[in-house]
Amino acid sequence: MSARRFRDAWGVPHLRADDPLALAAAQGRVTAYDRAWQIEVERHRARGTSAAFLGVDALGWDRFVRQVRLDDTARRCHAALDPATAEWVGAYVAGVNAGLDAGAARSPEFAATGLTPGRWEPWTPLAVWLGHHILFAGFPGKLWREHVARVLGPQAVDLFATDGPAVAGSNGWLLAAERTGTGGALLAGDPHRFIEVPGVYQQIRLSCPEYDVVGLAVPGVPGIAHFGHTGGVAWAITNAMADYQDVYAERLRRDGSGVSAFGPDGWRRAHRHVETVEVAGADPVEVEVVETDRGPVIAGGPDDETALSLRYPPRVRGDLGFATLPELLRARTVADVDHALRHWVEPVNVVQAADTAGGLLHRVAGAVPIRHPENGRRVVPGWDTTYDWRGWHAPLPRAEVAGRAVMANERGLAAALGVEFAAPHRARRIAELLDARPTWTADELTAVHTDTHLGSAGPLLALLAEATGLGPAAAALRERLSRWDRRMSADSTDAAAYAELRAAVVRRIAAHPALAALAETPAYPEVFAPWMALTPRVGFALEHLLGAARLPGVDLAAVVVAATEEVAAAGAGQAPWGDVHRLTPWRALPDPDAAPGPRLDGDQDCVLATSSVPGVTHLCFRGPAARYVWDLARREDSRWVVPSGASGVPGDRHHDDQRPAWVAGELLPVVTDWDRLVEEPDQD
Repeated sequence: MSARRFRDAWGVPHLRADDPLALAAAQGRVTAYDRAWQIEVERHRARGTSAAFLGVDALGWDRFVRQVRLDDTARRCHAALDPATAEWVGAYVAGVNAGLDAGAARSPEFAATGLTPGRWEPWTPLAVWLGHHILFAGFPGKLWREHVARVLGPQAVDLFATDGPAVAGSNGWLLAAERTGTGGALLAGDPHRFIEVPGVYQQIRLSCPEYDVVGLAVPGVPGIAHFGHTGGVAWAITNAMADYQDVYAERLRRDGSGVSAFGPDGWRRAHRHVETVEVAGADPVEVEVVETDRGPVIAGGPDDETALSLRYPPRVRGDLGFATLPELLRARTVADVDHALRHWVEPVNVVQAADTAGGLLHRVAGAVPIRHPENGRRVVPGWDTTYDWRGWHAPLPRAEVAGRAVMANERGLAAALGVEFAAPHRARRIAELLDARPTWTADELTAVHTDTHLGSAGPLLALLAEATGLGPAAAALRERLSRWDRRMSADSTDAAAYAELRAAVVRRIAAHPALAALAETPAYPEVFAPWMALTPRVGFALEHLLGAARLPGVDLAAVVVAATEEVAAAGAGQAPWGDVHRLTPWRALPDPDAAPGPRLDGDQDCVLATSSVPGVTHLCFRGPAARYVWDLARREDSRWVVPSGASGVPGDRHHDDQRPAWVAGELLPVVTDWDRLVEEPDQD
């Protein structure tokens, strides 16, 4: 088996091999060379061992991973793989192990933390995948709703419905051939995730006699799961916002050295063992791992009145859906993509695909259990069979594509499978933009990717328009915002003024005495803290709170008046939005000397979804982790860009060379001509 490595002008690896196994090994090897630090961090995070070199800040995550039995679940899923898929994953793992030493030698983070590269196990890619997605369905939101119900009463559970930015996922759209100026379909979008350095998506090309695919891979995972183009067919996904993870209340007790759990049939022995988490700069921490018939215990324990367990499909089924991945690489038509998705489990996605013969696909893929509706909203009792899982939803929803289709996490195709979705603003705006002209080309679609109109501003601006008793400065601010075009442009001072007003309203609502009890949350593990913090919850639900919902005991008109006076008195909005709305990416090893990130257009509910946390910070942590346009007429006319670059090595010329284009909203060409690539010598 042999493989060759090429690079384009942006350092993107293009791999050529004699067969799929050699190609999988080459993908693993180049990933280890380009992203050694990143994938080793992910391996340790998936095992719950990252605190051993990242310190106490990583302990909360490691504790959760141990308790949820993530690595053990990955082992189970790997053991159930068909032999061909297991061999293919194994070839990738062998490539990673072959390339790690050379990759680590280029990465200064290893020396800075004292970490030495370890050995990847056959199931490690599955664990990395699960580590990325274990919180993807947002089950901690059920802990928040339970808290609201206990404090404000069951009738208040929907007050903080976040059909809005808290659960924003991605944009995607499909234009049939008759809606393009190329004669072939166009598939475009941008996945919204926490922006990381290195990035969560790896631009790559995988070529062998059986197939030739370009796409966005997840470092540490073989193949191209989410966004790919084989030449004959292309596919893309967004988060379906389906609800497929349940939290059960558990009654536990100690029985000698063991633990029992009370279930529908009375007390039954639970699995129990103790693990030790090593922590750099601190003493080791023991973690008690308990699993009931419902699932692993993730909060509380046998010494508490109530504990909580998590039931999630890969743990129940022993399957992640990895058999889909090699089949996608071999796909030639929409029918092939559709057939490959029969295996898919985690996460649940909306998938769009198009092929060169005119085939189109718009469907949901994944595993969603059938159970009582209350399972999707609240913590449910584990001892009551009412809340048992009773099979799987099948077939999952799909829709015909008439000219164009949009997917933006809204309450649409997957509505019957979820509880909270994104507000419809992004989906509506994308549809409006696409319908404004009869045809599109790949280059023209950047106008959709970068649109900054803020559809969620309406309720706050309406309350501001009705406000009475404003002083001169506040009245002037109202007049100014009444003329604002509602675009969150980096150079707009009006956008900054609106953001300051929004933040002030959020903080005042969160500090209101009527909500004081909500600020005191139960003692859940710290990994769930982002879902339980009151101010972000108010910020993400603000449109709902100011519109359809009404908070009991809160005079919203008075809140808006006071916030407007506060912002006007402070002279807010004198500097442009981009001065405060800056990219702040996540790094496993933070750089205390890092300069402020670039100024950004957009906001959490724009098509250009550069998300902040209203009421907490204007800085952007989450946004387009990549942008792409797949052209089915000519693959070489496809476009893509990522927030940083192809290399995960600081100082490498391709570490962040794509950032200027990403910030400017530009797309870079997908190079498919081998003669325009430079062959790279062996990395050892």
